[in-house]
Amino acid sequence: MIEVKTAEEIELMRESALIVSKTLGMLASEVKPGVSTLELDKMAESFIRDHGAEPGFLGLYDFPNTLCMSPNDQVVHGFPTKDPLKEGDIISIDCGAKKNGFYGDHAYTFKVGEVSEEIEQLLEVTKKSLYLGIQEFKLGNRVGDVGFAIQNYCESFGYGVVRELVGHGLGRKMHEDPEMPNYGKRGRGKKFVEGMVVAIEPMINMGTHRIKHHRDGWTITTRDNMPSAHFEHDVALVDGKPELLSTFAYIYEALGIESDEEDAFRKNLLVL
Repeated sequence: MIEVKTAEEIELMRESALIVSKTLGMLASEVKPGVSTLELDKMAESFIRDHGAEPGFLGLYDFPNTLCMSPNDQVVHGFPTKDPLKEGDIISIDCGAKKNGFYGDHAYTFKVGEVSEEIEQLLEVTKKSLYLGIQEFKLGNRVGDVGFAIQNYCESFGYGVVRELVGHGLGRKMHEDPEMPNYGKRGRGKKFVEGMVVAIEPMINMGTHRIKHHRDGWTITTRDNMPSAHFEHDVALVDGKPELLSTFAYIYEALGIESDEEDAFRKNLLVL
């Protein structure tokens, strides 16, 4: 059953989402060759706690860390390790925080130094598909409309859209109804209603859409060992339209990137 949020609850969720956004912004300048993902994990835990929140993933379903760190051919749910990042890697950092009883959940795939043109395109297409999906999260539409938009765009580049892993509703629980697949048919699935909050998160593979589950119960890689990209936003349905609760603006500020990609999904432009 979909848990509809009040305007006051959505503002509390915005606070949680922005803590996650700021955490990823802090990490953005730390993602570089030679740094281990375990080091980044420790930084994130301290940052979240210093901002009056709890790490949302730590202990959730017995996950042992603050961040899911998934490099290269890992899709999601990777463990932080002592292994140093290398030039040319990509790393999906998925982060959660809980404050005032509500979760924020947000992900970005970072480049480690310079990457190939092929990987650059994978990242650009995956992120673009996220906003195409968000655009369809509006009153009168259904879950399948979001999934179709993401799938149609990514598959036009020959990429694989992961089937077994999906976005989700968000609130007092990390995972609520409805599930938000990144594939689907227009007009199918649950109907969107005012006050919904969802995490939309395309997980797109350069090659096959097929994935492999590892014996540790968490790590998931692409079946053909090709790279995978992952971007995620928290979005509320307000006045019939999608409104972003999370932002990549802190990442862009750290990396010196100018972007207006989020402007269409905010009533009030974010002031850093």
